[in-house]
Amino acid sequence: MKRPGVGVGVIIQNRKNEILIGKRKGDFAPYYSIPGGHLENGETFEEAAIKEIFEETGLVIKKPKVIAVTNNLRTYRDENKHYISVCVFTNEFTGHCEIKEPEKCEEWIWCDIDKIPQPHFDASEYAIDCFKSGKFYIENQK
Repeated sequence: MKRPGVGVGVIIQNRKNEILIGKRKGDFAPYYSIPGGHLENGETFEEAAIKEIFEETGLVIKKPKVIAVTNNLRTYRDENKHYISVCVFTNEFTGHCEIKEPEKCEEWIWCDIDKIPQPHFDASEYAIDCFKSGKFYIENQK
């Protein structure tokens, strides 16, 4: 039986209260999204967040904290891919942001959380909504 996959999305906030957003390429074009990836067998959510952020951006994040979970049904309806995403937050990081996977991401930009570029990937949009509202889960995410 086919079951949902598990993703990990990471909201990284800088000292200006901006969050990191990527303009995606390939399978995820033309969407914008927070960085993240798949949870691998045996990984904690925090380990996955640290690994994915370094692989995608070169940043080393510290003290990632799980803040939300999303059920990404828009992607399921549009692409027949069902994912559950765990959203992680941190405002502690070192390094310089760069494009480490150019086949997946065109650019990384720091954005005001109230001015997120569109179109936006549903898992990322839901995670940002949870973060802004302080809710762990928002019902009826469409």
